[in-house]
Amino acid sequence: METQTTNTELEASFDIVARQDQAEQAIDVLRSDVDEVKARLDRVSRAASRPAIEGAAATSPEVKSFVNHYLRRGSEAEFKSISGATPVDGGYAVPREIDAMIASELVEISPIRQLAQVVQVGTSGYRKLVSTGGTVSGWVGEVAGRPETDTPNFAEIAPPSGELYANPAASQAMLDDAAFDLEAWLASEIAMEFARAEGSAFVNGNGADQPLGFLSSPTSLAGDAVRPFGSLQYIGSGDATGFDANPESRLIDLVHTMKAGHRQGASWVMNSATLSEVRKLKTSDGAFLWQPGLVEGQPDRLLGYPVIEAEDMPDVVGGAFPIAFGNFRAGYLIAERSATQILRDPYTNKPFVHFYATKRVGGQVLDSAAIKLLKIEA
Repeated sequence: METQTTNTELEASFDIVARQDQAEQAIDVLRSDVDEVKARLDRVSRAASRPAIEGAAATSPEVKSFVNHYLRRGSEAEFKSISGATPVDGGYAVPREIDAMIASELVEISPIRQLAQVVQVGTSGYRKLVSTGGTVSGWVGEVAGRPETDTPNFAEIAPPSGELYANPAASQAMLDDAAFDLEAWLASEIAMEFARAEGSAFVNGNGADQPLGFLSSPTSLAGDAVRPFGSLQYIGSGDATGFDANPESRLIDLVHTMKAGHRQGASWVMNSATLSEVRKLKTSDGAFLWQPGLVEGQPDRLLGYPVIEAEDMPDVVGGAFPIAFGNFRAGYLIAERSATQILRDPYTNKPFVHFYATKRVGGQVLDSAAIKLLKIEA
């Protein structure tokens, strides 16, 4: 009897051990599955965090050929045989993936480009018709006659343009280094130079082989109803050298010279020196006009409207226009030929290799009622 009991207890013990072994094996399998899932997620996460150009370069023969054959080694024959590209005046058009990188960085660092209306054109002779008046609509009954409407008036906008160029250089040792991210470096260098040049032109350009800046447009004290088309309205600051004793009233007047429809989406534009003075302005009861952004990435505000810093705006001096307030998407037009062209030049400045990049860009005030200026004057 005791022997049977002992055998039963041993069988029970073996059964428990076997179950424990099975449980541990199941746990090991689950751990293995979890580790595999984590590894897959890590791979997906790393792939998603890479710049888009890397994925494009890995799958686009055109980008790989452009970078490895033309940019790094200057081998036009290999590049043309793979991509089928043909040279034009000023070099080769860059692949659209690299052009997209340049455009993305331009938007981030060019303040007026962030705000204005940008159109892509195929030629330098872009034109746009803008309605300046005339009644072309009305109300009638279901069976009433349709009266003749007034003839609408149009003005033609032809933004002056010019060739925007940049000429970054790299040593041959940099190009021979396979770990050197040539695409990202080149896009960043070109975008920085383009942004510096076009930022100045969109504000102060004279229209001769370059855009016509909004501060170079005609100005007038007259309101929208009587002011000539294409001229910008301004109001005086009340002081010949700066702001008067009630600066908030001048800024409020400037806001409300603009139609309500344009005020939706409007922004202040000024340089950092002007901004430092504006941040110190107070109302008559001692409150600051300045409202810092409460959330990271949110722009600071002045009288409820975002403030954009553009270093090409003038300082606060007599006769200058240091502050602009406007809906630049409606008020300023940038017309550009989308393809950036690059010419590789290893001869001009040996031992450096220059990459001469060009792009045709134009700009002009589109709707002069959408941009208002503050002038420093009594």
